[in-house]
Amino acid sequence: MNGIAVFRKTSPYERAVNYKAFGLAVLLFTAALFIPTPESMRDVAVEETVGERYVLDFISGQLFGQHFFEVQQWEAATCRILFANLEQGMIQPNRILGRTLKQTQALGVDVSETHFLRFQGSMQLLGAERFSQLMMDSFKLHRTQLSYDRLSDSERREVDRAIRKIKVTFALAIFVVVCFLTEAIPLPGVAFCIGLILVFSGIVGRSQVAALYWSDAVWFIMGSLMFAAAFVKTGIDKRICLAIFSYLAKPDVGRVTAVLILVIAPAAAFISDHALAAMFLPIGVILYSSSLTDRFPQDPELAKMLMVTIAMACNIGGFGSPSGGARNVVMMTYMEEMFGYSIGYGQWMLYGFPFVIIMMPLLWILLQWRFRPSVRNLRPAMESLQADIARGGWTRHQVIAVLVFLVMLLGWVTEQDILTRILGIRLGIGVIAMAGAIAYLLFGVVGWKDYQEKVDWGVVWLYAGAIIFGRVLDETGTAYWLARSVVEGLAYVGLHSGTALLAAAGIVTAGMTQLMADGPAAAAVGPVTLNMAAVAGPGTVLVPFMALVTACASSMAYLLIIGTPPNAIVYASGYLEPKDFLRVGIPCLVLSFLVMLFLSMLIWPLFEFPGLAPIAN
Repeated sequence: MNGIAVFRKTSPYERAVNYKAFGLAVLLFTAALFIPTPESMRDVAVEETVGERYVLDFISGQLFGQHFFEVQQWEAATCRILFANLEQGMIQPNRILGRTLKQTQALGVDVSETHFLRFQGSMQLLGAERFSQLMMDSFKLHRTQLSYDRLSDSERREVDRAIRKIKVTFALAIFVVVCFLTEAIPLPGVAFCIGLILVFSGIVGRSQVAALYWSDAVWFIMGSLMFAAAFVKTGIDKRICLAIFSYLAKPDVGRVTAVLILVIAPAAAFISDHALAAMFLPIGVILYSSSLTDRFPQDPELAKMLMVTIAMACNIGGFGSPSGGARNVVMMTYMEEMFGYSIGYGQWMLYGFPFVIIMMPLLWILLQWRFRPSVRNLRPAMESLQADIARGGWTRHQVIAVLVFLVMLLGWVTEQDILTRILGIRLGIGVIAMAGAIAYLLFGVVGWKDYQEKVDWGVVWLYAGAIIFGRVLDETGTAYWLARSVVEGLAYVGLHSGTALLAAAGIVTAGMTQLMADGPAAAAVGPVTLNMAAVAGPGTVLVPFMALVTACASSMAYLLIIGTPPNAIVYASGYLEPKDFLRVGIPCLVLSFLVMLFLSMLIWPLFEFPGLAPIAN
């Protein structure tokens, strides 16, 4: 059976609208708009709108005796540099002065080399004690002392508009989750509802909304589905599948899923999980389609089991090394720049790989428990693939398909460092994926009709909706408000130190990463959790452990299609429903969380951080 023919065989997009579920989503959305404004939401809105203005004026007054709008250019640059560090939670003078010009510019501060040198000189003359006091006073002003009551009428109106944006975005989050879980309307329709709600509510303008739907990740989803279609059309998927599984003496479902986990999960620590999901999607499809017989012409459980195995194996492997995802690098950077604690590549693997190793057998057990396929023996599938391949040798198109893919894979692995240095620009994995898809067209491996008919464009739009949703959560301050409110709320009830604080941070991060990409989730939650760790356990390993927990929890996007690209990619097979992710995702999330806490309590303390004491629970 031709694998590509079943790529969208059971597409859920043809289902009718569930008006009861959609009505519930609309009702909850509306109700959330009219909730009384919590004090924490008002505080975040003040920070996001007028906080910078007040803090810059305070810093300029303390340093130069003038209002911010009256100071010279280098003095204004000095104030902006200090505020940019403050926003990341960095208040230690030695860490701020230890930053290079390039690192400072990466914070979003447009400063020249001349002004940067004058900033460094003036801060050194200020003295460490006065510098520390200035940063501490500025931090308190920004986070606690600046209240709604002390603002002018015009500033209050500005804050009220920010509060409204946070409320709308929070209500939108409820609407999106309900629609995804109930499939109230076809899921690509939810993606467009996100944009419509944001435009109608005035959060984004009509000229902005189209651009916000696209990003490098969306290009990657689109390009990866295109090259998966090329793999299936040329038969490369059959050859790869046979190469991986032909050695099994008894290729039953249990052994095949075990091999998938053993191959994908460790690889995801070093190779983009996007790339692995895209590469193994056609393999999962051909495994399923070749296993069907006259006795079992359909076996939805087998298809779901194979697809979920690929996605979950990608997700659990990302914490294994710094290369496993942007979230790891984000937390490494925060920890080093905010507190001066650094973790090397190999040291991170000592902390991260035990999680991957423990989770691999646990994931396998969960899959065998949650899915009950009728087809258990996949030997007929192997024999069918072997017979198909034996009919002829490698074709020209197959060779080209493999060569183009290898070039893409090399580009994905090297684009952040080596390729960027060679070209002088960073391409991004999405651009490389699309370049490969166009190369398949140019070499005649596929025609546009293949892409038009075989690529699930609904999934592309679905993930584009996830991108704009995550961006708005971040840019309106809603993600920060949710993270800060929950962490502070848990601290209020006693979860404010040691393992309890790590657990609280993990809960918040794991919740946030279901709604937005792992990197932005870690970026939004990280400064909150790290600063709380620094207050609760100064001089202990609580800070680096908090960075590890935040990175690990932000990889646990097991529940929703939009949580991570591998989920969206395997959803493109057409065999999955949103609830299928929950079947394994919920128990896997619980187990992952417990494994993470187990490691933080018993395994990570075995690897010492120089100069840091153990956690005092």
